[in-house]
Amino acid sequence: MRSLEQIKQASLITAIKTPYLSTGEIDLATYDQLVEQQIAGGVDGIVVGGTTGEGQLMNWEEHLMLIAHSVNKYSDKLIIVGNTGSNNTREAIKATEYGFASGMDAALQINPYYGRTSIAGVKEHFKRVLAIGPAFIYNVAGRTGQDLTPDIIEPLAQHEHFIGVKECGGNERIEHYEQQGIACWSGNDDEAHDARHIYKAHGVISVTSNLIPGLFRQLMDTKNVELNHSLQPLMNWLFCEPNPIAINTALMMTAAVNPVFRLPYVPLSAQQQAEGIELINALSVEDIVGNTAKLLQQDDLIIG
Repeated sequence: MRSLEQIKQASLITAIKTPYLSTGEIDLATYDQLVEQQIAGGVDGIVVGGTTGEGQLMNWEEHLMLIAHSVNKYSDKLIIVGNTGSNNTREAIKATEYGFASGMDAALQINPYYGRTSIAGVKEHFKRVLAIGPAFIYNVAGRTGQDLTPDIIEPLAQHEHFIGVKECGGNERIEHYEQQGIACWSGNDDEAHDARHIYKAHGVISVTSNLIPGLFRQLMDTKNVELNHSLQPLMNWLFCEPNPIAINTALMMTAAVNPVFRLPYVPLSAQQQAEGIELINALSVEDIVGNTAKLLQQDDLIIG
């Protein structure tokens, strides 16, 4: 396991996609190919089984297997962050303990969603999971229905296992935290370049880097307004429907993964795909995970 300071050096972490076989089971061979392309693109770490990786559609056996597999194969090359958070504190504790026993470097912990609790309950939830080992706190009010405001985060930041925040609340909040020495990673790809170079974020935990890891590496390494501007339409398209629908569809259109969806996710419409094909194919194929993007054929899709 890496130290907190080593983890904080990671400026580009990919919320890695989980691919599937035609049977609907996890496709480990293709997963490895995706991870290896992330390594080739210069990514510092991966979040395993995050929202993008569809941890919410896995049972814990699958989820923890994938974390352990990632540790065993790639911990020498990447920071391995296991999404072991849950809206059930007992489940989060159990999964986090197993994740650390498997050798992951850090956990990604979210505040209880849907079955929301009080602010006092949120604080106690995080206290319990932070006690187990190093963790990123994930604030995404659009999914949880509850914003983790500075009055919640700032006391938590004093905990010995607190790494920082994956913050979807915008760059002004990121700037506020960073000025206090609280490490932040942007959770919004379209804002990540400015978060890094203007608002002093430590980096990004990215969806888009699944598709263009090398270009996102450039965005994190060097201020490049022109490149950032040119990639905005693609980043916006990747969130035209709730994530991970578009990134799933994109990686299927480039033939990087099999065209297999786990419900409730279904592909983008033909019109939406056509928009994405134009954006993806405007890039150099060397910058894309997969090949030239093509429209998905209905007969090839497996949805289950």
